[in-house]
Amino acid sequence: MIAVGIVCAVLLAASGILCLVRVVRGPSMLDRTLATDVFVAAIVGAVGVHAAVGRYSSTVSVILALSLVGFLGSVSIARFAARDGDGGPHLEEGKHR
Repeated sequence: MIAVGIVCAVLLAASGILCLVRVVRGPSMLDRTLATDVFVAAIVGAVGVHAAVGRYSSTVSVILALSLVGFLGSVSIARFAARDGDGGPHLEEGKHR
């Protein structure tokens, strides 16, 4: 089990480093957002590997909180990026919200 944990830790660390490189060098805000989302997923995976290797069950709440923060951050930035110049979606004539 220790060897599997080490291999997973190395792969997750490599993923984290590559994501941080994309955050720094990313040409657009959406590239940086996607890299941040993948980085949060790598952190969730690392916490999960730590919990599995150490046989901790108390880290489930940490994993859940990190997942929720990553999801809400991605959704909020996607909504911000998709916003039109007038601040809302285009509506067909004659239809109301």
